[in-house]
Amino acid sequence: MRVSEVCLGAMTFGEETGIGASEEVSKAVYDEYLEQGGNFIDTANIYTLGSSERMLAKFIGANRDDLVVASKYSMTTDAARLNAGGNHRKNLTQALEMSLQRLNTDFIDLYWVHGWDQVTPVGEVMRALDDMVRAGKILHIGISNAPAWYIAEANTLARERNMTPFTAMQLHYSLVERGIEADYFDLAKAHDMAILAWSPLAGGLLTGKFTAPDGSVDLSDSRLKNSPWGGAFLVDERLAIARGVGELAAEMGVSSSQLALAWLLQRPAGPVIPIIGAKKPEQLRENLGCLDIQLSAEQIDRLDALNPLKLGYPHSLLQNDKYQAMIHGDLRGELLRN
Repeated sequence: MRVSEVCLGAMTFGEETGIGASEEVSKAVYDEYLEQGGNFIDTANIYTLGSSERMLAKFIGANRDDLVVASKYSMTTDAARLNAGGNHRKNLTQALEMSLQRLNTDFIDLYWVHGWDQVTPVGEVMRALDDMVRAGKILHIGISNAPAWYIAEANTLARERNMTPFTAMQLHYSLVERGIEADYFDLAKAHDMAILAWSPLAGGLLTGKFTAPDGSVDLSDSRLKNSPWGGAFLVDERLAIARGVGELAAEMGVSSSQLALAWLLQRPAGPVIPIIGAKKPEQLRENLGCLDIQLSAEQIDRLDALNPLKLGYPHSLLQNDKYQAMIHGDLRGELLRN
């Protein structure tokens, strides 16, 4: 299955949750994405209380075969109902059927486990997903917001039992949040999985719209203002990252958003597909300009230095030359060369 370098996030299609756009504006964003050559759209059963999926059904119409549509399940759709959320088979069955109805389609190209529920046995999750693949209702499966060890266990189990493995991971990743680099790139390579980045602009922090030249912070008209994790982003350390991105972007004659997205697209450890949401077509058009930027090694190093990766144990120990010498003796250099 072939997808665009950038995925269109449809979380803001609909106004029910207070952070989205009208159907008319959402259609304009959708049309702009297709006009720019995009074919990969990401939504979820809970986005704008189901309106996102319903709008997409209207927008896609007879164009279904040309698009790769992804949706998700796991988050509760009714806090008063015990089985209205979670990774288990019952919720999967009911959530998938409702998404298929709202999307007006017979199948979903990529179906995500939206988040690990920490309860359902991994065998039940993988068997239930595999049954839906074999029934033709899902083509591929992915997982979001789960530990690396759990994903590795799930895929190992799936392959041992001739079930469908996860082919993609959707993870929180940006210049502000680099934690996945410790384990998930190696996991993706080992299990042949793609990585998609949600919140690649850190909820808007990396757009530069919150950081003025005088050092002040502007929260007007911001999703961060009402976000449950907004306060975590708006700390001095992360604001400094945003300002550093803005400074280099100004030198290069590009926008902060374009530069932050280009950094994601050109990660040396492997390709990353950013999921870009937009409430205006011109905003999407600007962000897609990231595809025209080719960063030099020096520019990548400068961006990396804004938020150096802190690997922690055991990675810091395993990369220590003295520790490696304790294992390999004088052969370490030769082993690395080979």
